[in-house]
Amino acid sequence: MAEISKEQILEALRVVEDPDLHRDIVTLGFVKDVRVCGGNVALRIELTTPACPVKDMLKIQAEKAVRSLPGVEQVNIEMTAQVRSRPNPGELIPKVRHVIAVASGKGGVGKSTVAANIAIALAKTGAKVGLLDADIYGPSLPTMMGVRQRPLMKETPAGPKIVPVQAHGVLVMSLGFLLEPDKAVVWRGPMVASAVRQMLGDVLWGEQDYLIVDLPPGTGDAPLSLAQLVPLSGVLVVMTPQLVAQEIANKSIAMFRMLSQNRERPIPILGVVENMSGGPFGSGGAEMAAKQLDVPFLGRIPLDAAICAGGDSGTPVVIGAPESEAACAFHKIASSLASQVSILQYAQDIEAATGDRTDSQQTMMTGT
Repeated sequence: MAEISKEQILEALRVVEDPDLHRDIVTLGFVKDVRVCGGNVALRIELTTPACPVKDMLKIQAEKAVRSLPGVEQVNIEMTAQVRSRPNPGELIPKVRHVIAVASGKGGVGKSTVAANIAIALAKTGAKVGLLDADIYGPSLPTMMGVRQRPLMKETPAGPKIVPVQAHGVLVMSLGFLLEPDKAVVWRGPMVASAVRQMLGDVLWGEQDYLIVDLPPGTGDAPLSLAQLVPLSGVLVVMTPQLVAQEIANKSIAMFRMLSQNRERPIPILGVVENMSGGPFGSGGAEMAAKQLDVPFLGRIPLDAAICAGGDSGTPVVIGAPESEAACAFHKIASSLASQVSILQYAQDIEAATGDRTDSQQTMMTGT
């Protein structure tokens, strides 16, 4: 019997489809390094994010597809990931592949808690992750991430740069590292914009797959400055289940959609998360709001005292109680968020390759 060819293997793998990108893994270019030795087949599948929620499913389907070929005795598939960079990364953070803003319409909805736990959840998948506390007026991430030391400075060819602090596998930068703990920040708009610029361009972020940016609540200077300074990959909106929270979160989404009108590339809303779900707050409000606003609903985080305790102690719940319902919710949301980024990136890749803006916009909206 003739040895199985690489072309036969690739053809067999065309039945395996990425459920988010709605294309087979061969067309998507995921299949790498196909090797055949007698009846033994080895290959690598390179996904667009290490946080892919269907990684195991794709591996099983691929193994089954290759084993269906006559003469195949053994199949060895290695699963890897390479996060693809967004186009035009900008001058401030050129090695950061994706910038994801975490926003809310008002304070007190647990936005910083969500940002911290999602950043750690992404890092635990093997992604390189940075976490920027852009909540100028109330920086809380130093406490939540359990870091209080001032960051070091390092001389570079471009001048002195700040070295972000590492915590729980994530690089962290916050204005809270540099301010006196008991002093209030009373700054006007230009000073806020300058601070955001410095925490982007004057920090040694290096090569990162995702930079999670915790924005201050509302629709003020920090979100506006960030949107102007860097090409955002998208925005995650955090809200609680109540009707009033929905109405306020809608304003945050409206702000980013308004900012998109004067840009060559829009700022996508990657999804909505419902925090503090259950108990006296009820549940389902965020999912209803997502449907009304035609944006993805990425999941709900239960009202759990362990989440608050983890933030106060500097050990977020995904680290302190990794098997808890809350930790599992954060991991699921992080994977869904990464999937949304991959869908949008694929749409932009189509646009770059074909010049068909209409086709790519449809893919961005529907994932088809």
